[in-house]
Amino acid sequence: MVSAMYENGGNSTQRLLDGHPELFSYPFESQLGSKLVNDHLSSMFPLKYRWPVFSLSATPDADYEAIIDEECKVRIKTPQSSKFRDYAMSFSDKNRKALFVKHMEGKGRTRAALIEAFFRASAEAWEDRASSGRESVYVGYSPVVVVDADKIVADLPGGHVLHVVRNPWSAYADTKKRAVPLSIDHYLTAWCLNQQYALTFAAKCPDRVHVVRFEDIVADPVGVLGKVLAKVGVGSSETLAKPTWNGRAMDQVYPWGTVRTPTPEANRATADELSDAEKAEVALRTKAFLGIFGYEDFLAAGRRAA
Repeated sequence: MVSAMYENGGNSTQRLLDGHPELFSYPFESQLGSKLVNDHLSSMFPLKYRWPVFSLSATPDADYEAIIDEECKVRIKTPQSSKFRDYAMSFSDKNRKALFVKHMEGKGRTRAALIEAFFRASAEAWEDRASSGRESVYVGYSPVVVVDADKIVADLPGGHVLHVVRNPWSAYADTKKRAVPLSIDHYLTAWCLNQQYALTFAAKCPDRVHVVRFEDIVADPVGVLGKVLAKVGVGSSETLAKPTWNGRAMDQVYPWGTVRTPTPEANRATADELSDAEKAEVALRTKAFLGIFGYEDFLAAGRRAA
């Protein structure tokens, strides 16, 4: 699972992984959460981005419907309403559900089995998916899901979590571009909380939870992502160099997120879209994490480069 705070480069990372011949990368955000998620984080992060909770009395048919998966379901059920409507795909939700239920035949209704059935069914139902025939690892992306990394690694013994962190100035500048942006207080509180969970679980599960800076990914995607994939048991690939959709190169990552061009130059320029007052407020609210991630001189370094 790929994780990242909103506008931290999660979509870009998923699109860089998309063309890898050994990976099946979910086409959109794999919003695995369900309405039964209810804990101390439920008021901070949308339920669709959380690791799911299933009803003890449900059936695989109901389990499938419980997974929110909003982006994909909107695209394949009501494509005219989807921001991805210009990206052609042959994908039947009815067929995927039937495959999901089939994959659960003879299996206990564990969360691990249900998640595995969901990803397997998604790959099989996508009829025009570009395939190498060598895929061995499923890649999902849910923003902020690192807060549930302990559950992910416990449920899936072979699973890994890759959490992407981006400097908070560029991240906040991009979230301001949304139709209904979060306030600076809300956004940066969530940014800090996300990084705290990422660092905690990376320390507890260093072989399974990996924290990588967006700045390092865009500077050397093949090298940086290749090192993470090696820990997963997957080889590197030159396809990691450019974002793709279903194996086809993309000029921009948009509409997968507000990060349109994942380059060091664009990332740095985005930070400078903020006013001096906003930059100071971001620095104050994220101070505890700037040194940990090497961002304490990010703005100064940009001014020197300019």
